[in-house]
Amino acid sequence: MIGIIGKKLGMTQIFNEAGQQIPVTVIEAQPNPVLAVAAAGHSSVPQVQLGYGVQRTRRDSAKGERTPRGRRANQAEIGHAKKAGLDAAPRLLRSFRLDSKGNASLEIPTYAVGDSVKVDIFVAGEIVKVTGTTKGRGFQGVVKRYGFGGGPNTHGNTKHRRPGSIGPGTDPSRVIKGKKMPGHYGHERHTAIGLRVEKVDAERNLIYIRGAVAGPTNGIVLVRKQG
Repeated sequence: MIGIIGKKLGMTQIFNEAGQQIPVTVIEAQPNPVLAVAAAGHSSVPQVQLGYGVQRTRRDSAKGERTPRGRRANQAEIGHAKKAGLDAAPRLLRSFRLDSKGNASLEIPTYAVGDSVKVDIFVAGEIVKVTGTTKGRGFQGVVKRYGFGGGPNTHGNTKHRRPGSIGPGTDPSRVIKGKKMPGHYGHERHTAIGLRVEKVDAERNLIYIRGAVAGPTNGIVLVRKQG
């Protein structure tokens, strides 16, 4: 279903009409321009490509302008953005399908290149799903990564947070695939489903979603309708 690209601002609380305190995540979603539209075909589904943010571009050295350091948009990205009437290439591109896999009776919205998708596509009380990237925690042991209990802290024990034996020696004489071991923890794509939109502030481009969503403050998230 259609959605929008936004930025997680953090969590706060609001009060509903019944006076109940509701914990919410605040997501800022500036209008997303439509850069491409794919119609339903034999091997494709109806979908739109939305952009978010602005990339830096090379400056005109003939005018004495200094080109910024770091990554800059290439000519293909700039040309793709100009076709949609944009002055600069978006920082991020994501595609959203317009149909619903589970409900064929829903009306499929129509968009054209150059249109904008705003937060007013959502209404309070609507159920959505939010996709984000979890916080990266680097290389961690099994106690933090998987919640292992660890070993005793007294009586001469020196292996307080180690995993212990990782497999039998005789049979099968190897470590079984999928064994929980120390390693990289976090920085993974995560989708939370069944979240309720508590409030939509169209003037400030804000969406208040009940509960927590994955990602750090200022992390990029995708908010999609849950058909």
